[in-house]
Amino acid sequence: MATESRFFAAGSSESESSSSDEEQPVVAKPAITTKPFAFSDDEEETKRVVRSQKDKRYEEMTNILKQLKNHKKIKDFTQVLTEFENLGKAFSKAKSVIEKEGSIPQFFIRGLSDLEDFVKENWEDSEGRKKLNKGNARSLATLRQRLRKYNKDFEQDIEKYRENPILSGESAQEDSDVEDDEEDTKDDVAAISKIPSEKVKPVKSFEAGEVEEEEDDDDDDDSIDWEGTSEESSSSDSDIGGEGGALWHTSFLKRQQGPEDKERKKKKKEKKIKLKSKEGEDDEQGWTEVKGSLTAMEKAKQLFPKDTEITHQVVLKKLREILSARGKKGTDRTDQIEFLKQLRIISDKASLGVGMTVKLVFNVISSIFDYNTKVSTCMREEMWRECLVQIEELIDILIDSEGKVIVGENIPEESENVENADQPYKVRGCPLITVERMDDEFTKMLQGCDCHSTEYVTRLRDEEKVCELITRLQSYLEKTGSRSEICRIYLRHIDHRYYKVESGPDKDEDAKQESDEGEKGPKKEVESSSEGLDKMCKFIYSRDTSDRIRTRAMLCHVYHHALHDRWFEARDLMLMSHLQETIQHSDIPTQILYNRTMVQLGLCAFRHGMIKDAHNSLHDVQSSGRAKELLAQGLMQQRQYERTAEQEKIEKRRQIPFHMHINLELLECVYLTSAMLMEIPWMAAHAYDYRPRVLSKSFHYQLRQSEKQTLIGPPESMREHVVAASKAMKKGDWKQCRDYILAVKVWKLFRQTEKVQEMLTRKIQEESLRTYLFTYSSVYDSLSLFTLAEMFELPPSVVHSTISKMIINEDLQASWDEPTQTVVMHRGAEPSLLQSLALQLADKVSNLVENNERIYDTRHGGFQFKDRQNQGRYRRQNQQHFERQDRSEKQDRPDRYNWSDRYGRQYDRPYQQTQGSF
Repeated sequence: MATESRFFAAGSSESESSSSDEEQPVVAKPAITTKPFAFSDDEEETKRVVRSQKDKRYEEMTNILKQLKNHKKIKDFTQVLTEFENLGKAFSKAKSVIEKEGSIPQFFIRGLSDLEDFVKENWEDSEGRKKLNKGNARSLATLRQRLRKYNKDFEQDIEKYRENPILSGESAQEDSDVEDDEEDTKDDVAAISKIPSEKVKPVKSFEAGEVEEEEDDDDDDDSIDWEGTSEESSSSDSDIGGEGGALWHTSFLKRQQGPEDKERKKKKKEKKIKLKSKEGEDDEQGWTEVKGSLTAMEKAKQLFPKDTEITHQVVLKKLREILSARGKKGTDRTDQIEFLKQLRIISDKASLGVGMTVKLVFNVISSIFDYNTKVSTCMREEMWRECLVQIEELIDILIDSEGKVIVGENIPEESENVENADQPYKVRGCPLITVERMDDEFTKMLQGCDCHSTEYVTRLRDEEKVCELITRLQSYLEKTGSRSEICRIYLRHIDHRYYKVESGPDKDEDAKQESDEGEKGPKKEVESSSEGLDKMCKFIYSRDTSDRIRTRAMLCHVYHHALHDRWFEARDLMLMSHLQETIQHSDIPTQILYNRTMVQLGLCAFRHGMIKDAHNSLHDVQSSGRAKELLAQGLMQQRQYERTAEQEKIEKRRQIPFHMHINLELLECVYLTSAMLMEIPWMAAHAYDYRPRVLSKSFHYQLRQSEKQTLIGPPESMREHVVAASKAMKKGDWKQCRDYILAVKVWKLFRQTEKVQEMLTRKIQEESLRTYLFTYSSVYDSLSLFTLAEMFELPPSVVHSTISKMIINEDLQASWDEPTQTVVMHRGAEPSLLQSLALQLADKVSNLVENNERIYDTRHGGFQFKDRQNQGRYRRQNQQHFERQDRSEKQDRPDRYNWSDRYGRQYDRPYQQTQGSF
């Protein structure tokens, strides 16, 4: 077959024969060894480049940064987190090299800065975060925390970089990579240029900044002109491969750098920096920097052409022109704010009057509020600061020009007067609505912050400024506003004060020793502050025409009284308001305020030792198991109820800011302790009841859960402490009960911890005494008063009064023996344990018989058992009636009483029939 192919090849065209002849020496090669691509000649001629450790480490970090950049483009936060961890490991490996260099590489600092900006931008985008899957959302949160912690070591370097970033936008390592690539291409070109010039045309190489003018040449600067005939190209290929077969692949190898190459690179760098400098000066090729569009401030300064006369009509026309673009697609809201602010400056310079200034300030504030189009998100911090400044200026202008400017939301635009200074200026706008919206925005900002972060504390500091603006507007409206406006501003003032403990002494003696955050003010200021809230509430009670404002003011008033331990004032005001009957018809925020008030009222009653009142106040909120939701302090996941996204947003907007929260653990501890002090004595007194009374289901649930446990260790949680104390109280061991209760740490949250603990100790002693008497009364014939006082460490008078109350209420069948100071037990009226169990068994059997007879009658349709049952019931009723009548006659006239007259009576007939015959 080889000879035939040679024969047919010989008969082909001349070009084919010539090419085959040229290929013959290439085909005739030595036999291939075991490694077909391992050329020994190539290995000998290859020059290996030895790289330093610095280059290796830096290249590793740059490669990671490149991967990080790619993952950031597609927002793959999981991979970004992985690459960030790899970057930290690579940097730790390169620490020895960096210490020798004496400075951290700039490309590393730039990578950290860019990553920080990227994470911050995506974290602030709350809507975008909601759309992420669970993995990406979790990775973003983890990345944010780790990046914050990691960047603390490089804060100064990152700040320096942001103040003066690299002009070229590339780090030193990236520049070196680019230079290495350029060196490779130049080496290739140099190797190819060794080919004879008659076969290959010279290569066109251009330095940075050099320009060659050639006619009809559209190729790139780095391209190589290989234009030639087919014969030249074929011959050049054969020549390159013909010189030992080594020239072609060695032409692409790197070569060592000489001094000329270093100088050329240095010049090239200098030209690059000149081309990309910020100054934008013309370089030697005539390049200029392209400037961006005008900024918002520059546009605002060009509102009017030069030499334009500024009048009221001109400013109003420009104002209408700016406002007409509001809400349209493509309108920049930031530019609108700048335009309005600059328009106000121009108006003030032209002295167009206070009316025009007030009108422009109203529009600036409304444009700031319109900047954020989403209801669920809050303002940005810079916009919030600007809003506070503008509102403060508005209130200052209104107070200074009192009587000269009339503002109101009912003034139509046609009736506005901003030109005629002889008459009072009239401007459409309501400062009260502005302040109310500012206050709502402040609450929304607190809701949007992490309550355990420093950001929340920073935002909370603005409350002082908000309260100051409300107070100043209040003083202005008290002179010029209507009754409804005064009531509204009073309510805003009350909302910021009702939940705060007044600093310094108060009317209540218990509050004299307390202060809010250690700040003590003079007595006059505190009294005026406390009286001021009372005065505002009473003004609303008498002047307000809307039920909502009056209801909220009354609830805040009760809350404030209860917070300051004024129990009787708070209780009387709540009972006189009758809000318990109508609160279900109020709006949801008012119902939340009612729940908060009842909880605070219960805590106040507990501090005063009113255990029953405290339990009743806390029962509705705590027994539901949804105290967190009812107090608007968070959302709970429920099995039977699923919220939609819209419902969840609405409920989140109703949440109370964190600094107004009531501690839920303290609330539950007070409730369970109150239930223990009420339930344990009752359980001891009615131990043999068939169906005992249940006051607190949650308390009994905790007891049942404890009884189910096979091994009970020492209590750890708050609930376990209350259960252990309850078991100790059942035995009458009041000391152990006290120790378990006082070991709970939540009592420290009360302002007067020592007084609360003393009250608890006294209540535990009294209730343990009652429990002991209920449990062991059947054991004793009599008990000494002084023995009981010594056993429970109570004064004899307290023991005497406690036992006397039990005897009067018929809880204890006993009597006092005054000469011996003992209590004598009466066992005759009380059933024993065996009798109680027998009565329970008789009741159960009678119920079982009645159920069986009823089932038999429904199945067979007979009524014989029912007739017998009715007959027996009639007999018992008549017999009881006649016995009562006989006893009364015997007592009234014993001489004429005769038993023989009562014989032969018919007891089988109904009582109504026999009643007339006797």
